Amino acid sequence: MITQLVTLAGVLVGALTSFLATSMAERTRHRRAMATRWDERKLTTYIEYAACVKEISSTAKRARYAAEGTDDQREFLAAMEAAELRRSVLFETLVLLASPAAIEAAHAVNLTLWEVEIATRDGGGTPGESDQRLIKLINRYHEQARADLGVPHGA
Repeated sequence: MITQLVTLAGVLVGALTSFLATSMAERTRHRRAMATRWDERKLTTYIEYAACVKEISSTAKRARYAAEGTDDQREFLAAMEAAELRRSVLFETLVLLASPAAIEAAHAVNLTLWEVEIATRDGGGTPGESDQRLIKLINRYHEQARADLGVPHGA
């Protein structure tokens, strides 16, 4: 009888150990899957935001170089406005997903991009200084995005 109890206790301890080990492994796998899912979403958001900023910048340049008051210039300005609306939505997504440093870098990009847009709408010529600052700020944004995603520089 005692040997049967010892055997039963051994089976129970083995089953409990197996259950706990499997539960911990599943929990770890789930956490890893969720982290990967959020990293993929972050990466997509980072890329879409940067692409939209570049679209606004290049459209603004085309609008500045188009002849004043032409249909081409109006089309470029309309495209710039539409891209600005997309950038605004993308920035909100970025605020929800990104690290504080990446959000700060994106906010700096926004401020300079708005200067470029205002100069373009007002016909203030070529905002070369703002364009150069925008390039530097986009590079800083990229660095912060890479840091947030754990991507080493130059990878």
